[in-house]
Order: sequence, then structure tokens, then C-alpha cells
Amino acid sequence: MTDLEVQRAFDAPAGALWAAWTESDVVRRWWGPQGFTCPVARMDVRVGGISLVAMRTPDGVDLWNTWTYTRIVDGERLEFVNGFSDADGGSYDPQDLGFPPGIPREVPHVVTVRDGLMTIVERGYADAQTAELSRQGLESSLEKLAATF
Repeated sequence: MTDLEVQRAFDAPAGALWAAWTESDVVRRWWGPQGFTCPVARMDVRVGGISLVAMRTPDGVDLWNTWTYTRIVDGERLEFVNGFSDADGGSYDPQDLGFPPGIPREVPHVVTVRDGLMTIVERGYADAQTAELSRQGLESSLEKLAATF
């Protein structure tokens, strides 16, 4: 199994970085790589809560994910499992959606924020090549986030 870690500096306080992961209107501004939009971000940020987030491809296809929260340190740390889903939150195998075989059905995430800095750890990719694909998408998304500050 391969994990990835992305750390990014922002010209933003911790509260704004926290909102980027917890507030629907803020998530919709940046979630998804360049060229993608986020039409839906129904946030239920609490331990045991499940957020439903969609990113729309440039071709107009919606790709859905659930974020199921396992640990929260308010304003500092989010731990959640990112799962591929349908529009109703039902679980999907990512390969059924056209993703490469190294992407697991569920990817544990840890997001930490402090003034000017965000760190994201994703766990459980099958190999380094698959983790690198995720890194590229995440870094592209974070570029969009940086542009909102």
C-alpha cells in the first residue's frame, strides 16, 4: 500500500483553511482539479457524519464521493474516509466509474490546518503510480483553493 502527503502554504488563516473543508459554499468554490466544478457539497461535519460531494468533469459527468468523519479536532484536524458513491451516497467501486484499478473504494484522509499551512494525507493506494495520479488532482484542486484567498 502507498500513502501520499501534500503540504501547501496559503496566504490565509487557519479558519479560512478549515472552512475550505467544512462549509458547503467554500468547498464548492475549489473542490476538483482545474476544469472541474463542484455543483454539490452537502456537508455534515461531525464524528459519524457523512458529507456528499460531487465534482463535475469538463464533459458534464458528475463524480460523487462521501466523506465519513471518524475524528475531528475543531478548527485543526479532520479525519474522514473518502468513498466513491452515487448521487444518493450509495457506495460504488471506482473501477466501475472508469478509475484505474489501484484506486481503492475507500481512501482514509487526514487534513490538518494552521495559519498559512494545510497538510493532507491520503492512505491505501495500491501503488506509487496511482498515488501520484491522486496527488496531481489534489494539487490542482489546491491551486484553485489558493486563488480564492
